[in-house]
Amino acid sequence: QVQLVESGGGLVQAGGSLTLSCAASRNIFSITTMGWYRQAPGKQRELVASLTTDSGTNYADFVKGRFTISRDGAKNTVYLQMNSLKPEDTGVYYCHAMLWNFWGQGTQVTVSS
Repeated sequence: QVQLVESGGGLVQAGGSLTLSCAASRNIFSITTMGWYRQAPGKQRELVASLTTDSGTNYADFVKGRFTISRDGAKNTVYLQMNSLKPEDTGVYYCHAMLWNFWGQGTQVTVSS
């Protein structure tokens, strides 16, 4: 069993930045792809970015050039650096461990116009 705990969400103005963190209860990054997803009110959860075990990255088109996924193995933490935020980036952001389909509890991001 793995626990994922997200943090770093909040309220920010359009054009601002936030960094989300996802702390895993143990070192899992060498055995599973990690992902960040988001869910806006009334919409389905969607993939934002993913990071493979060999450090390959994948981004949704709507965040390319603005968001960066990274990890710190020593801290068992995955990050999502979000720049140039837009109101449409508002939603609950979830961390995901693909191998076991484990999800964190989510962290709210609200971008005001």
